[in-house]
Amino acid sequence: MSIRIEDISPRKNVVRYKTQTTPKTSNIVTDKIVTTEHHKIDEELLVIVKDVENSEVTLNSEKNKTVTIKSLTTVLIKSDVGMIDEEWDELLLEKGACVQFQFVEGNWYILSSDGLKMS
Repeated sequence: MSIRIEDISPRKNVVRYKTQTTPKTSNIVTDKIVTTEHHKIDEELLVIVKDVENSEVTLNSEKNKTVTIKSLTTVLIKSDVGMIDEEWDELLLEKGACVQFQFVEGNWYILSSDGLKMS
């Protein structure tokens, strides 16, 4: 990144700052449909789990700090490090549940949810 400063007016102390950037190409997948029994979160922002009887999804604090998981089947969410809401090692989502997770200082936190399903 380079910055060019050019005078744009005869007035004193007036300059224009122009930032030249090169466009970034990105292969980040922001949405993903998971149909496997095991999945580790990569850089997805939204994961929809479906078309499998049960699935286990592992959160990945090294690749992603925020993710929303929508379950259209039974999904077991596991933390890669720390705990979920400082209480659980894993969280069971029943069919239809949707939970948003955020990784902060060594733990995963539930930011929003349509309700924790307890059995």
